[in-house]
Amino acid sequence: MAKYTVNPDAVAHARSLIDHRQYVLESDWGQVQPGAAEQNAFLDKHDWAAYAGWHLGLTDGAADETKARYGFIYGDLRRLHRSGLIACVYRASEWRHKDVELAAHDLLQYLDDRTGLRPTRG
Repeated sequence: MAKYTVNPDAVAHARSLIDHRQYVLESDWGQVQPGAAEQNAFLDKHDWAAYAGWHLGLTDGAADETKARYGFIYGDLRRLHRSGLIACVYRASEWRHKDVELAAHDLLQYLDDRTGLRPTRG
């Protein structure tokens, strides 16, 4: 099984998207998650650093500037999706990538706080 480290540039990019209100709070991640064609189109117009900024995980041992290097995408390559962060938390938790799980969880909490979603209990 692949091992991942947290991509600090992606965490910073996600926080910036949240700060600039470039997010979608309600979406069906299965419908909006970018597929191979969308990712290839993005790479035709942007560099690998921009592509990497959309992925919370870096695959240990994979070569830079390859799709195999990047995992745990959290947005549609234009906006952050809350459902994308939830998917990252879930998948990272499921496969025991604790650092990525916690990074995605922290971003989800940051987004919820910035958008006014607070616990109802005291």
